[in-house]
Order: sequence, then structure tokens, then C-alpha cells
Amino acid sequence: MLCTKIVNARFLTMDPDHPVARQLGIWQGRIVGLDEAVAALPAREVIDLQGATVLPGFIDAHVHLPWTGFTQNTTSIAGCTRIDDALAIVADAVARKNSPGAWVSIVGYDQRALGRHLTAAELDTVSQGHKLYVLHDSGHGCVVNTAVLDLLAADVPHENGFLAEGAMGAARALRLPYSQEEVAESIGRAARTCLAEGITACAEAGIGGALFGHTPVELGAYQLAREKGLLPLRVQLMISADRLRPVGAHEADGIPKALDLGLRTGFGDDWLSVGALKIFTDGGMMARTAALSAPYEGLDHAGQLQDDPEVLAQSIVDGHLGGWQLAVHAIGDRAADVALDALERAQRLRPRPGARHRIEHAGLIRPDQLPRIARLGVSAVVQPSFLRFFGDDYAAIMGAERAPWLYRGRGFLDHGITLVGSSDRPVTDGSPLRAIQFMVERASASGRLIGPDEGITVDEALHAYTVAGAHACHWEDRAGSLTPGKRADLVVLGDDPRRVDVSRIGDIQVVATYVDGREAGK
Repeated sequence: MLCTKIVNARFLTMDPDHPVARQLGIWQGRIVGLDEAVAALPAREVIDLQGATVLPGFIDAHVHLPWTGFTQNTTSIAGCTRIDDALAIVADAVARKNSPGAWVSIVGYDQRALGRHLTAAELDTVSQGHKLYVLHDSGHGCVVNTAVLDLLAADVPHENGFLAEGAMGAARALRLPYSQEEVAESIGRAARTCLAEGITACAEAGIGGALFGHTPVELGAYQLAREKGLLPLRVQLMISADRLRPVGAHEADGIPKALDLGLRTGFGDDWLSVGALKIFTDGGMMARTAALSAPYEGLDHAGQLQDDPEVLAQSIVDGHLGGWQLAVHAIGDRAADVALDALERAQRLRPRPGARHRIEHAGLIRPDQLPRIARLGVSAVVQPSFLRFFGDDYAAIMGAERAPWLYRGRGFLDHGITLVGSSDRPVTDGSPLRAIQFMVERASASGRLIGPDEGITVDEALHAYTVAGAHACHWEDRAGSLTPGKRADLVVLGDDPRRVDVSRIGDIQVVATYVDGREAGK
């Protein structure tokens, strides 16, 4: 007997062998059959979806769950367009804290909306003896007040209190880590938001590191979240590369650096597992720290790499030799050059054609770089919503020649590169449906078309958030399509993305989300 049979639905299976179905049977959390294979089988529960559209649960291949959860519960200055208004919100947060000497965190900071960066001196006027840490929306910078600057080493660079990349990491290191309990609660808040948008699995894009880590025992916080029932979707954890250390493994292993006990990609189970090694090569476009091969339009610099190119390359090679799948953060085209050079070197030293290395973001990829990515078999894990919400700004700072290369779609697919959809939540909106809409129409929120030739079809965009996401996370045998034997992770939609006008895809209602054959929240 089946546990559940779902009938009277339009299943878009993403499986070319059985692309559309009307019935689906579930037993012990797995799909056991479609249509005639289950039509005559009895079931404990029969769910009539009255013609609704059902897809495999969306997979967000690049998120930050603890950061998202903390952001949802932290004072924000998002939407402020005046310096005085932002400072007033900070002053109110300080007054509510009312514990001089303590840290006060603020999120939602974006200098573009304010017209310029806040300064340490301005924060000093409202700090009342507290240490202020105002996090940039990109996650690649922050503004702090003088009380924090006074604690930093003299050689930590800053611009009137604005710290970028490694300098930001130095400020983060001053703070006591969050407790596992706090991190677990934040993970739970973010996971519930993901489920509401039809996401049933995601890849956490970097734990334990100086830039995005929240505690040196962050993996344990995920275990705690699972034990407490706060992890209602499947999570794969990327480990920050700065957690690796030299090890004295046998020379035949060829492993120069590792986590303790040799833990690497693949450890874990269907609910919580270790995924790729996360390696940062540059910053972000919002903070103007993405590393480009030519300067930003209107600026006298081309961003920055996170470290000396050879140091970055060695981290990539060491991770590859250690048996890891690599998730290399590279937004600018110069950073992509560094990543591709190192990946080529690593594959020469020890060929691993099934490694499925990934470039995270691939924000600006020149035409000459596309064949190199294809030859290496590297996936491009992009964030379409960056251009939907920041596209006007990004196009302006790239200029007319480079703007069409931003967060490509068609260029990747035409070169045989696996195109993977993701959000980088909470940097911007996390809805897969809104991202899918952008991937097709390539229109920013203002209606500006950005690289329209990079637009792809609705089916290709759905593939990026299902089948391709599963492939990028080595989940293709259990997720990404509604195929017998795979996990019964489903999203029920109020309309069919392939049948509505493209401009309406982002507004389609997520009616329900099922994980392991059970409706989330019930």
C-alpha cells in the first residue's frame, strides 16, 4: 500500500522519459511511480490537487541560512535614502541595547541608496559607548565606529570606518561567536522562508570562515538545528577553505591540507551533508570589490582579489588534491581568470573529471572565458535576481561593452556549461520563480533589458533550479526530477510557469511544499 497518492495534478517531472504526469505515488518518502504504474494501487492518503501544477522542489544551490536568519531578526536600515534617517535608526537600536561597551549590529546597509558611505565619525555621534557594526548588504564590507577601529591592528585598512573583504574579517574576529543555539534558531527562521517559496533543498555557501562564519563550531549548530526539528529542508554545507590545515597524511594520499580526520565532500546523509570547499577569490559588485580585468566605469580601480593570485591558486589546488568538490567564488572576470588557471593546473596534477567543480556567481564572464569553463566541466552557479534588482546599477558600472556579459544564461548553455540557479540569500530576493522570470526576460525591476541575447527558455530556467541544482550538489540520483526512486520533494504552484505570460511567472503562488512526501507545516 502506498503512503500517499497525489491525483488530478499536472506534474512537470523534469524527466525527459516521462515529462508530464497526472498521478504520483509515494512510499516512505520516495516516489514509487507515475500514472498507470500507481493508478490501481491503494493508498493510506489520496490528495486531489484539482488540476494544480506540480514541479520537483526547487533547489537553491547558493544560500546563507544563518546570515538570513540573523538578518530577519536584526535592526535594518534598508530603504533609507538619507544619512540622517539611517543614523536615527542606528540611534534607536543603541538606545534599546542600552549596554555601553556591547556590540550593536545593523543590517540593510547599501551606500548606493545613501549616495555615499557612512563614516565612523557619523556612527560615533549615535554610539553612546557601544561598538557598532553595520553590515553591507553584499556581505563583503561593513562600517564600524571608532570604538571598533581602536581595537583593530594599525595595518588593517579602512576608509573612514568602511572595511572591505579581509579587513571586515578582522572586525568580525573581534566579536564573540554566536552560540550554537542562536545559530540554530536563525537557520530555522531562514529555512521556513525557503520552504514558503518552494525550496526543498539548498547549499549553504560557506560555514566556519572569517568572512561568513558565525562560530568556529558552526557545523555543530546545523546538527543542533536538525536535532531540535528546526531543519525542515535538506542542506548541504560548503566549508570555508580557511578551515583547512596542513596534515601529515601518507604520501600516497597526496593530501597537503584537510579538515580534521580528512572530512571532505560527500560526508553526511539526505538531510545534512558536507558539500563543496568554498574558496573566495574576489569581492562583490555592490561593494565595488569584484576583481575586473579593466576598471569600473567612472571609477579609478578594478576591484580587488582576496589575496595574492598564487596564494589563491594554491588554495584551489590543495582543495582539489584533497578530494574536495570546489565552489570558487569569482564574480569579476579577473577573478574568473585566476580560478580557471588554478583549476586547469589542479586537473593536470591529478585529473578528476567527476569533481564537478563550480564557479559561484560567475558575474562577469568574457566571451573568451566560456570555452575554458566548458573544457573544465565547471558549473556556473548564478544569481539571476542580482540583475533583476541591481541590474541598472551593474550595467552602468560595467559599461555598454561588458553589460551583456553579466550573469549569463544563453552563453553558458550554448557552450555546454551546466547553468545552476541560486539566490545568495539574503543578499537579495530568494524566490526561484522571480529568478526564473528574469532568466527568460532579462529585464531589471525598472524594465531595462540587460544582455537580452542571454535570455533562455522557461524550460531551461526551470531546469537550472531543479535538475542542474541537483547535479551541482551531487544529488542527481535522489533529487531534481519527479522520477521513481527519488525523494518525494515537490512544490505545488497556482499556475503553470510554461503556460502563463513570462511577466507573470514571478507572481505565481506557491500553494504548498512537500518534503519526503509530507506537506511542510503540517
